Amino acid sequence: MEKKTNQTIFSIFTLLILFSSCVSAQLRTGFYQNSCPNVESIVRDAVRQKFQQTFVTAPATLRLFFHDCFVRGCDASILIASPSEKDHPDDMSLAGDGFDTVVKAKQAVDRDPKCRNKVSCADILALATREVVVLTGGPSYPVELGRRDGRLSTKASVQNNLPQPGFNLNQLNTMFNRHGLSQTDMIALSGAHTIGFAHCGKFSKRIYNFSPKTRIDPSLNSGYALQLRQMCPIRVDPRIAINMDPTSPRTFDNAYFKNLQQGKGLFTSDQVLFTDQRSRATVNLFANSESAFRQAFISAITKLGRVGVKTGNAGEIRRDCSRFN
Repeated sequence: MEKKTNQTIFSIFTLLILFSSCVSAQLRTGFYQNSCPNVESIVRDAVRQKFQQTFVTAPATLRLFFHDCFVRGCDASILIASPSEKDHPDDMSLAGDGFDTVVKAKQAVDRDPKCRNKVSCADILALATREVVVLTGGPSYPVELGRRDGRLSTKASVQNNLPQPGFNLNQLNTMFNRHGLSQTDMIALSGAHTIGFAHCGKFSKRIYNFSPKTRIDPSLNSGYALQLRQMCPIRVDPRIAINMDPTSPRTFDNAYFKNLQQGKGLFTSDQVLFTDQRSRATVNLFANSESAFRQAFISAITKLGRVGVKTGNAGEIRRDCSRFN
């Protein structure tokens, strides 16, 4: 009886693995080769135009993609208008320029009669993400396509599904591993903070009220901590945001990792990548070799783009990215 039960469990497990691999296998480059052959150039032009209007387009779009994929998978559920995922506190700080980038790109795609209502919002977001990485000096990479848009978006689904600024290495690894992402993937994706920005409230505890014994987090570079205090006074406007990379905030490079070596990681979840011995070697590798970081980032963001995707007959192709059909 026990042997039969074990065989059944093994069979179910095997089927799950096969199903998982089939789903990701359905994503492929050139998915729209026949239905919308110019989709990549159309999205590229729309994103470039938006980027020329405001630099915030880049970090906002990249963060939007990450938040979308970590909640219900990469299905554009983050784009749905309220009531939706957007109402959760973890998503309320997402910059409007990220959403606007996808809207503009979707409009551009649908202006082509051959493409109208054939390209998912989830795929447009994935393509737009690649474009903002390239526009800021990061690596270009092939984007796998074929995602469908999800039909559900709730505030509750966000809870406990996004990494927090105070996370330690175990918490980060647990959350990323849940989505098939390794520690190296997590560190490479954290490197996207090289063009990111954050609101003062997300790290104020580190510079004003770290512990009863010390006001400033001792893992934080003291000079950098004083700079942060100047930019983020105690009663600062909560809308004020500062760059996460104090050295080259408009360039997608490996400066983020060099900053960690100097104690200039803005969040605890950034600095822990260097202070924890288990991840320090990877930080040092990426700090010393930009090509190693770029290769690892391409691998990680490709894997991120496969998380929980809906393909085939699942989901839908939204006519309006902010509303279900």
